[in-house]
Amino acid sequence: MKNVAKKYSGAFLGAAFLMATSAIGPGFITQTTKFTDQLLASFGFVILISLLLDIGAQLNIWRIVGVSKLYAPDLANKVFPGAGAFLTTLIVIGSFAFNIANVAGAGLGLNVLTGCSVTTGAIVSCIIAILIFLIKEAGKAMDIFAKVLGFAMIGLTLYICFQSHPPLAEAVHKTFIPDTINETIILTIVGGTVGGYISFAGIHRLLDAGIAGKEALPKISKSSVTGIVITSIMRSVLFLAVLGVVVHHVKLDANNPAATVFENVAGNFGYRLFGLIFWSAAITSVVGSAYTSVSFLKAINVSADVRPWASSLSADAEILCD
Repeated sequence: MKNVAKKYSGAFLGAAFLMATSAIGPGFITQTTKFTDQLLASFGFVILISLLLDIGAQLNIWRIVGVSKLYAPDLANKVFPGAGAFLTTLIVIGSFAFNIANVAGAGLGLNVLTGCSVTTGAIVSCIIAILIFLIKEAGKAMDIFAKVLGFAMIGLTLYICFQSHPPLAEAVHKTFIPDTINETIILTIVGGTVGGYISFAGIHRLLDAGIAGKEALPKISKSSVTGIVITSIMRSVLFLAVLGVVVHHVKLDANNPAATVFENVAGNFGYRLFGLIFWSAAITSVVGSAYTSVSFLKAINVSADVRPWASSLSADAEILCD
């Protein structure tokens, strides 16, 4: 176990950040801002409940896929023949639909940051994403890309959070004793964090790195939870930043509510920071979505005898599938 942890420590953290940054997209930022404006400090309760539900869902998926040593489509086919192709179709279509918004978000982010047109920003972002996949060791490059931009998003949002001076005592109180409980918002947040392709991004990255089986299970579980925690930290920091603004009855721009928050707190500098954060969220989601779609397509198109785990289905996988 120590050898596995030492050899693949970078991959475990990279998988966690790949999952987290895939979840932290333009929709994530916009929804968090709007829901905070709607529920105020009680949105902290939504974050808490979604955190618990997200951990349960993702931990289950990562552990099953990790122990089975099979990509999700292969595992689905073991449970029900043909299910893998159906699941892959849903993932690819869903990823394509989400990536339309992600690419547009990346274009908008660069537009705010540099003043270029949204179209130019989208094209430049797509080129950057393609270059990452063209690098010889694309997996490692993707890990570093997700980590750097993930830390940057959290750090820059934390700065805005401090500057907005949110009512921390009220936020903590309402996180455990909310004024309002909105089940629809909770479901929306959970779906946006562990729904669709997002949950599979990190565990497929670990399989590509050759990490699977019982020996790696503790680290796989830790990586899974770490990804959810990173996502929740970003959401919590953004929630507090927005709360510090909306409690003063600042009206948010319906077309770009998050930008209003950053600009209100730090003026033009804050507006530029928003552009950088929005672009980072969008481009990492583009990369995560594209990678996951490719991993699904590869799994159903590559014959079993050339896959790293496919010399024979492990006893663990057979038990899981029966």
